[in-house]
Amino acid sequence: MEAELESYLDAEGVDRSTAVRQLLAEQLSTWRKERAVEQVVRGEMTLSAAAEMAGVDVWTLAALVRDREQSWVDSEGIEADIESFDA
Repeated sequence: MEAELESYLDAEGVDRSTAVRQLLAEQLSTWRKERAVEQVVRGEMTLSAAAEMAGVDVWTLAALVRDREQSWVDSEGIEADIESFDA
């Protein structure tokens, strides 16, 4: 892992502290998106609420769900998403 971090430092031209912050921010962003997809697929969150939580627009989150060959569509979810767009 140390060698990979050194490669990252060289490639990005940043110091160790900046690199660690960048990598952590990137991983947290990925984690939020993954968590949002999981909650949408399980029906625990609407697509629009999950997109907000993940910090992306609904179309980006819909693409992430589609890329995982999952679905969020059910009648209650559609109604809740439509209502959230009207608000």
